[in-house]
Amino acid sequence: MYRVSPFVRRFGFALLAGMALATIWVNLAPASYYDALEWRLYDLTLPHWLAPMPVSITPKLIVSHGMMPFFVAFVGKELWEALILERGAMAGPRAFAPMAGILGGAIGAILLWLMASALMGTGEDLGFGMGWQVPVGGDVVLAYVMARAVFGAGHPALHVSLLLAIGLDILGLILTGLTDPAASLRLAWLALPVVAMITIWRLVARDPGPQAGEARRRRMRALWPHAVAGFVSWFGVVASGLPPALGLLPIVAVIPHADRSFGLFAEAEALLHDPLNQLAHYLVKPIAVVLFCFGLTRGGIDFAAFETTTLVVLASLWIGKPLGLCLGLVLAFWLFGARLHAGLRLREVALVALIAGMGFTVPALTLESALPGGIVTEAARLGLALSLLMGPLALGLSRIWGRK
Repeated sequence: MYRVSPFVRRFGFALLAGMALATIWVNLAPASYYDALEWRLYDLTLPHWLAPMPVSITPKLIVSHGMMPFFVAFVGKELWEALILERGAMAGPRAFAPMAGILGGAIGAILLWLMASALMGTGEDLGFGMGWQVPVGGDVVLAYVMARAVFGAGHPALHVSLLLAIGLDILGLILTGLTDPAASLRLAWLALPVVAMITIWRLVARDPGPQAGEARRRRMRALWPHAVAGFVSWFGVVASGLPPALGLLPIVAVIPHADRSFGLFAEAEALLHDPLNQLAHYLVKPIAVVLFCFGLTRGGIDFAAFETTTLVVLASLWIGKPLGLCLGLVLAFWLFGARLHAGLRLREVALVALIAGMGFTVPALTLESALPGGIVTEAARLGLALSLLMGPLALGLSRIWGRK
């Protein structure tokens, strides 16, 4: 089995370092921490047809709106290649089992959120049906760090864990954008990403065939047209009211790519020089900075914020998502004859489901859209941080089962 590139582990360490620094800061000097996050660098007044409300440029907004789209596009590239390339993990009939697991995990997390919030109550600020988007997403990089410790560097379960985490992350962002009650959706702006995609496809990305000249082939290898199209796509997504983190995803689908997939974040991809992999190579170091900044701006954990919402988050991630994921896979296996990977045993599927119960990066990105703010949001953030303890639990269970 192929090996995952070590830079993914460095992403995890960068994110954890930012979270650790933010947590120390928010517990020692909370006022200065929140003031720094919301420091108004510039007030931007745009035409009403473009942005109904004035926009204040703050450090937190720069990270979430301007930097995180690169991370989401980076992981989205892996999902796209898994779908369309030869031997991709979700190519053709192989897509059925992972899709069933992704949908099952999302449905399980949502149902547990609704049931737990109804049974335990979450205060007047959080009415029934609010916040269910939070536990849908997961955490690609931290789940990878723990899955590697559980399964080893080249185990097929590691790659299944990555695939499910990426799918849940993107689904969580899409659901948040489409159901955010405070968002003013102006979906006509999505014409811009569509135009950018068509333009890049026709002028640059489309296979010119054997008769094309060298100038056309050089133009296909150029990266700047994709950068321009990426900006146009991001602008259209932001103006539409959808999460800006999704802004670069449409362009990923039309950038020329390799003919075969070596697997998710495969180490062998460092040897590929197609435009899609070249862009990914250039983004490796900047994305480590992006994740550190994200941990710094979204990862400050207030330990005094424990409330009922914390328990609702944990129930959704620790119980709802793993059970839903397993049920989705079981239905795919038994009812439709789907296959996930020939080398996986039932206990390894269970460990993959438990690791999926770790959720921080994308859920933290959706908190302010899904929740009303204040103590409810901070209590949910504490729950997300505590959910990471599922990783050590999965590691302990793997050692116990290994001895048996």
